[in-house]
Amino acid sequence: VAIKKMMLEEEMSKELAVSEILVRRDNRNPNIVTYLDSYLVSVEVCLVMEFMDGGMLFDVVRAEYLEEGQIGAVCRE
Repeated sequence: VAIKKMMLEEEMSKELAVSEILVRRDNRNPNIVTYLDSYLVSVEVCLVMEFMDGGMLFDVVRAEYLEEGQIGAVCRE
């Protein structure tokens, strides 16, 4: 599994955490990382999700120069 930690120091971050949990819980798609559960630990919400080797897509897209065909494949998937 992978654990995403979200700090709850501000009111807006509480709303974002609840929103993300609801979206991940209610929307299942084979192309999106599976949400398993969440836990409140002190001032952090820990989201437990399926582990995807290779890191976040956002990091891959930012770190690499992609050709037009590669961009199309990422968008399609």
